[in-house]
Amino acid sequence: MPATQGSPNPAAAWLRRVASADGPAYRRIAAALEAAVAEGELQAGDQIPAQREVARLVGIDFTTVTRAYALARERGLIEGAAGRGTFIRARTGEDEAGLVDLSMNLPPPPAGLNLAALLRETTGAILARTDPATLMAYHPGAGSLAQRQAGAAWLAPVLGEVDPGRVIVTSGAQTALSALLDHLAAPGETIIAEAFAYPGLLATAARRGLKVVACPLDDEGLSPDALARLIAEHHPRLVCCTPTFQNPTAATMSRSRRQAIVEVARRAGVMIVEDDAYGLLPLEPLPALASLWPEGVFHAATTAKALSPGLRLAYIVAPPGRAEGAAETLHAVAQMPAPLMAAVATSWIREGVAGRVLAGVRDEAMARRALAAELLPTAAGGSESLHVWLPGAKADAGAKERGLALVGADAFRAPGAAGEGLRISLGAASKRETLARGLRALAGLASS
Repeated sequence: MPATQGSPNPAAAWLRRVASADGPAYRRIAAALEAAVAEGELQAGDQIPAQREVARLVGIDFTTVTRAYALARERGLIEGAAGRGTFIRARTGEDEAGLVDLSMNLPPPPAGLNLAALLRETTGAILARTDPATLMAYHPGAGSLAQRQAGAAWLAPVLGEVDPGRVIVTSGAQTALSALLDHLAAPGETIIAEAFAYPGLLATAARRGLKVVACPLDDEGLSPDALARLIAEHHPRLVCCTPTFQNPTAATMSRSRRQAIVEVARRAGVMIVEDDAYGLLPLEPLPALASLWPEGVFHAATTAKALSPGLRLAYIVAPPGRAEGAAETLHAVAQMPAPLMAAVATSWIREGVAGRVLAGVRDEAMARRALAAELLPTAAGGSESLHVWLPGAKADAGAKERGLALVGADAFRAPGAAGEGLRISLGAASKRETLARGLRALAGLASS
């Protein structure tokens, strides 16, 4: 068998495993491919050599390679694209581990749309009209005027009309929150967060050396009375919260609750960092806190939950006159968003594609939420929420035995907070049928 170790084609390097495998040649090729995927040498989307090339490199007949590729396709390892070649297939958690993933909070595939086709079409159009050297160069840290205008237009349903000069484009919510905590609070200072809060916020605060005080939650999120008491007691630098589909409890502040929270912070002179990851998902979006108090709220909104986490883009809307300082801190944390992703998001917003994707995500989310209401009637969450909260429940060893990947309250618990619950994410399962299987198993686990 010819050596393939020194092949000039990196995509063929996995063939070195064929010689050491056992069994017939076609099974050895399939096993080598499976091992390369499992070890991370080959990843989803990687193109592998054509069958005739493999036959030449390994020194076997073409028919054997055809049989090997057929076996790999049966195992869900590869897929073919007419006229383009053979690629490593994207595999879901269900494929790889037999688990139904209820832990990862992703938007579901948008109903009636093909994201891959939309992405190919948009990137092709961008590359056709843009000098690639421009896309590969450094860009302004706050984003171009066109990108900031797109961000302002995208957030208009929750913020109203916003001066694009207040908008900062950044590479995702985690980057935005990290930069805002760096910009607004010094090590040793106190921030108030929800009793159960986004883990990325808690981790960033800990790294920054900030003291986190947990504010109790009710079925609308932050309690105004508790917040007023904690502000008077601890004199915090910031209040951090998610007003719509709070993560993890899925609570949503009513309009009156939003006004009450803003009024408590305004009277005390404490600024708010609003993580509005889910604000655009409701059919009738509620006003963002930043629209009620523009001078006192830094608004951060990611595209990850409304469109796709792969875009890795977020918009910060700063109070008037505060964008430049925040952008300087953001530049030190993450110099700029990826230009191609920013260009895709801007194009989608301008051309109405983002609105179509959002509508598709919302439709699928509502169908999945209705399924959860039927199978887990005690779970809390709005009709368009990507996740629900099962209060009092706790993940244990029985969950994995039933084929479930779950995340419990410990992942979200702010210092000093008490209580248990499970955040049930509805979007990660690739199909509704898979989600239904997982929810039935969870309902059985809860009842037992």
